[in-house]
Amino acid sequence: MSRWLGLPVQASAQAAGLDRITLLVHLLMAVIFVGWSAYFVYVLVRFRRSRQPAANHHGAKGRWPAGVEAGVALAELVLLAAFSIPAWASRVNGAPPGTAAVVVRVVGQQFSWSMHYAGPDGEFGRVDAALIDAGNPVGLDRSSPHAADDIVTINDLHVPAGVPVIVQLSSKDVVHSFGVPAMRVKQDAMPGMMIPVWFTPTLPGTFDIACSQLCGIGHYRMRAVVTVESPEAFARWMAAGGK
Repeated sequence: MSRWLGLPVQASAQAAGLDRITLLVHLLMAVIFVGWSAYFVYVLVRFRRSRQPAANHHGAKGRWPAGVEAGVALAELVLLAAFSIPAWASRVNGAPPGTAAVVVRVVGQQFSWSMHYAGPDGEFGRVDAALIDAGNPVGLDRSSPHAADDIVTINDLHVPAGVPVIVQLSSKDVVHSFGVPAMRVKQDAMPGMMIPVWFTPTLPGTFDIACSQLCGIGHYRMRAVVTVESPEAFARWMAAGGK
């Protein structure tokens, strides 16, 4: 399906459902486009000057216009109620608990992404904006409890295949947008807020992360990668401190 739509490969469990909605919307738009094009040609012929020499402000009357409008409205209602709203609800209400997922804090800044893992103990160490510098992009207080084993990487996100991943997004400066096309994920990162987005990667490999919100003169180079690997390889990467 993604190949027909010109979309990236489906690399998450949620991608197929979202692509299905995209395909249905495109099909509806194609039907409307063909219908309007045919109607336009019909009007050019039917109301040409030789057949309609005098303008008539009442216009054409009949049951077809109302029927077509009702049909389009019904199709849009079905798309919204039967596909879009359930997909949205599953994304919002179906988020896995943190204990059943890999939780990563991703912080955007001009012009890079910082990835913060809790480490093997599963607890994040304290962060403080006053500690942020070039060598400590998230302001991690290494002397705080649970911080010793925390892992911080720049533009390098690692996740295990087949395990839900919760990304907690924030920003240090302006509005950014965390976009992972292969996972069908796009969520704004807002200053002063921590916004979660989740997905379940299914396809091992390396995929692009891009900022989807114009965030400054260096926006074009705010790119990162997400590496999807086996749970065993991910565990080794975590044990090695992200090396």
